[in-house]
Amino acid sequence: MTLIGHLINGELSNEAERTQDVFNPSTGEVSKQVAIASQATVEEAIAAAEAAYPAWRATPPSKRARVMFKFLQLLQDNSEEICRLIGEEHGKIAHDAAGELQRGIENVEYACYAPELLKGEHSKDVGPAIDSWSEFQPLGVVAGITPFNFPAMVPLWMYPMAIVCGNTFVLKPSERDPSSTLFIAQLLEQAGLPKGVINVVNGDKTAVDTLLTDERVKAVSFVGSTPIAEYIYATANANGKRCQALGGAKNHAIIMPDADLDNAVNALTGAAFGSSGERCMALSVAVCVGKPMQDAFVAKMKAAMEPIQVGPCTDNSKDFGPVITKEHQQKVIGYINSAEADGATIEVDGREAQVEGHAEGFYVGATLINGVTAEMESYQKEIFGPVLQVMCVETMEEAMQLINDHEYGNGTCIFTRDGEAARYFSDNILVGMVGINVPLPVPVSYHSFGGWKRSLFGDLHAYGPDAVRFYTKRKTITQRWPSAGVREGVQFAFPS
Repeated sequence: MTLIGHLINGELSNEAERTQDVFNPSTGEVSKQVAIASQATVEEAIAAAEAAYPAWRATPPSKRARVMFKFLQLLQDNSEEICRLIGEEHGKIAHDAAGELQRGIENVEYACYAPELLKGEHSKDVGPAIDSWSEFQPLGVVAGITPFNFPAMVPLWMYPMAIVCGNTFVLKPSERDPSSTLFIAQLLEQAGLPKGVINVVNGDKTAVDTLLTDERVKAVSFVGSTPIAEYIYATANANGKRCQALGGAKNHAIIMPDADLDNAVNALTGAAFGSSGERCMALSVAVCVGKPMQDAFVAKMKAAMEPIQVGPCTDNSKDFGPVITKEHQQKVIGYINSAEADGATIEVDGREAQVEGHAEGFYVGATLINGVTAEMESYQKEIFGPVLQVMCVETMEEAMQLINDHEYGNGTCIFTRDGEAARYFSDNILVGMVGINVPLPVPVSYHSFGGWKRSLFGDLHAYGPDAVRFYTKRKTITQRWPSAGVREGVQFAFPS
């Protein structure tokens, strides 16, 4: 059986005191094994990154950017293989995997602008013959810890920008679907990246804790669930590291009485069930303003869901694939059971989804739950599956209060034809990413991604302009060269 190892200092390593099974979610079968890094292996990767740092830091930004341009081309040339690897281990169907990869590629495109992003600011004659300028200098060795749901995209949120800023990188991807992440890192080395600048260690909590506590690691970026994000952030800070930790979500869509209902239903069908709902930006709650809108929305949504088909990653005609593991399948079904027990109505039931020829796959069909209230466990928790819950309120203000009261503040949207309502919503909603008639308001690569409240721990968002700030430290230099025309005596007052 294939063993997926690590990439350390440009070499593949199969160090494996322990291994873990990697499943094909479409079939339920163990397809590979992944090496679980020991503390010593992670320390070896950190040492490789530390050794590579001085030369890489001294490499001009334009030359770093040229590596990213070559990397960009290699990602495009190898897109089919990357999507195949994502499908085999995550379950994404090819069209969904291709969308994930493209959003990652866009972040590589942004990293290619490194000479512009890192050039700093200059002011001449801030005082008599005094010039001042600022620079963005790299931190050193930095690390990323990434989730299973986007094995290509989320790592590409992190290390392209970290590396073009002059840092070296140690990546700990999800051990559930590591192959595409490792393959992409190898492409970066093929693009001309020096050995040791990018390192990949597959592992579990041992690897994570080593990255969080080793003093050579200066910053850590994390994407995952909120309880782990809190742990990552607290531990990194306790060890003097810069940290951004993106956590969970419960994303609401408000459906106003004046909304284009057909557009809203089409948008939410994809946003709720795409990628089996395993997205931190998935729209999992539809809040209908008024009972007539609730009845109309549920009726149209049920009709829209009739043709939805779940299937294996190899069948590009299907709409979405399985969830990641058997345990996660049962967790999602448990939340559906909980909603039903709490008095909600299961309008469309995906608990018994069957896929011909794939009886052991980890499938959950598209599910619609009506009559959900804020007291229900299924509402309070992040289900992270192909489940859309429907709630009803009387006013937009009541809907906004529902959203603002929730512990998560990752993404939200409103469907309306009323510009005044849309503006009021965007100005006053306590959520980090907001859509107006846009169901998945994921920012493009030249903006930054991040939520509010318990969806983000740290001061800076992911990728885009905030990534430059996160992966660098600003230095400001003030300079004057004494000359015959500039002579000053002793001054005891603060210079101004």
